[in-house]
Amino acid sequence: MRRFLIPILLFIAGLGLAWIIVPAEQAEVATRLEEFPDADAAAHRLRPVVMTILCFLPFIGGVFYSSGSILARYVSREFLSLLAIGFLALTTLWLLMDFQDNIDELKATQSIAGTALRLYAARLPEIIVTLLPYSLLLSLLFCLGKLSSSREIVAMTQTGRGIARLTTPFFITGFLCAILCAGLNYQWAPRATAAEKVILDTARGIDEVAAEVVKFRNPRARRLWMVGSFPPDYQKGAPLQQVRVIRENEDASLRSILVAKSASWTRSTGEWAFHDASLRKLRTDEPPEFVQDLPNPYIIKTWRETPAEIIQPGLPASQLGIPGLISWLKSHPFGSHERREAYLTQWHHRWAQPFNCLVVVMLATPLGVVFSRRGTTGGVAVTVFLCVGMLFFTSICLSLGDAGFLPPLLAAWLPNLAFGALALFLFQRRLAGRPIYQVIRRLIPNDA
Repeated sequence: MRRFLIPILLFIAGLGLAWIIVPAEQAEVATRLEEFPDADAAAHRLRPVVMTILCFLPFIGGVFYSSGSILARYVSREFLSLLAIGFLALTTLWLLMDFQDNIDELKATQSIAGTALRLYAARLPEIIVTLLPYSLLLSLLFCLGKLSSSREIVAMTQTGRGIARLTTPFFITGFLCAILCAGLNYQWAPRATAAEKVILDTARGIDEVAAEVVKFRNPRARRLWMVGSFPPDYQKGAPLQQVRVIRENEDASLRSILVAKSASWTRSTGEWAFHDASLRKLRTDEPPEFVQDLPNPYIIKTWRETPAEIIQPGLPASQLGIPGLISWLKSHPFGSHERREAYLTQWHHRWAQPFNCLVVVMLATPLGVVFSRRGTTGGVAVTVFLCVGMLFFTSICLSLGDAGFLPPLLAAWLPNLAFGALALFLFQRRLAGRPIYQVIRRLIPNDA
């Protein structure tokens, strides 16, 4: 019972956390589906399920820990303690740098501490996804360096355990971290980026704007909306500013242009009210007809678009989660006027990015295990160099995918495939007992 006390306590903690978080997420999903009639309902309904899985990830890790041998639990304790210290250290450094960048905006508020707390609490999912691969890298290198320098790795292998078995706790931790990042990437990490602007706008005391210069095309109804700005409380009926709606005929010719100073939507009736509106009707081979004396407000009851649906294309692809990206791609099929490359690339990147955790573990493990007396400095340097190269290559591939120079699938997965293959090669050489550094030396030109 003492052995399984940790997973029991983690299960109780996960159950309590899910009891608090999941109902709120279900309520938010219900509101979202009401505001987005054409949203992908199945993708949004998975959000509470994903959140529940994330709440029980520590319990799953506790089960693996309690089921392991004494040696595996020892290695796990050493690694997890360093992982916690590394993550806290990197998070503190990141917070100090970001706080320095935002200090001018925070000074404009009455409570700097309160605003900073709200800001970084909202950005916590983004912080975890960003810093977790680095934390895994540093903690793994420190842990393997400590075990190698104290000759514990040699002693463990002499008990009959191979390198693959000794490093299993590292790969299990990397796998669980990848699941955590994938779950946060599903919705909450991308949304944290958008929340930063809202909180900082409030801190500066300026008129908050949810989005500016938004274009939304409804291909089924053949309407193009162009909105100058969205107020922060647009979901509560606040009017949209500087609205223009262009309607098309079946042959893609222009049918009419409706221009209004503002437009508001009523949730209970689904009606649109256009204020100070003017209407221009267009016909082929005929001069435009200006409709005079439109009522103020000009009411339209048959248009199904909602403000929440219209604002979504105003958000960058990097600020949309999986459900938002799916809804956008379905509403903008191939052949539409919108470029799909950036949104497709981000959709694939949501799934590819978590695998950085596993690739980092696969790269660091064979280079961090050392049997000789020369130390681990060379392995640490090579590992850091490879991981930085992987992150830099990922940034380049995403930019090329967004611009359409690479297929979105390839742009998102190519860094993982390339560096994952290299990691497997290095790990195979370590398992076979072959020297790794001779391979690396051959890659470096020697003029002598």
